[in-house]
Amino acid sequence: MNSKTIAQSALASVIALGLLTAAGQASAADKDAEKCYGVVKAGKNDCGAKGHACAGMATKDGASDEWVYLPKGTCEKIVGGSLTAKM
Repeated sequence: MNSKTIAQSALASVIALGLLTAAGQASAADKDAEKCYGVVKAGKNDCGAKGHACAGMATKDGASDEWVYLPKGTCEKIVGGSLTAKM
């Protein structure tokens, strides 16, 4: 096996692992978790919101339009937690 083939195989393996990991996280979040708004710490949100499109870009603690995945049934037990965004 030449070095080019080895490098291509390694790259393909890394890409495949990344895709499988992302798919696994998304399906776990859909089944056993719910979006919880208003409890996120700055920089710890799970995904985009009104002002940005990326995870980790929340600018303040407890922003009512930022969310994080939590186990189902947990969100409304937390002070400030809501299943819907408040604009």
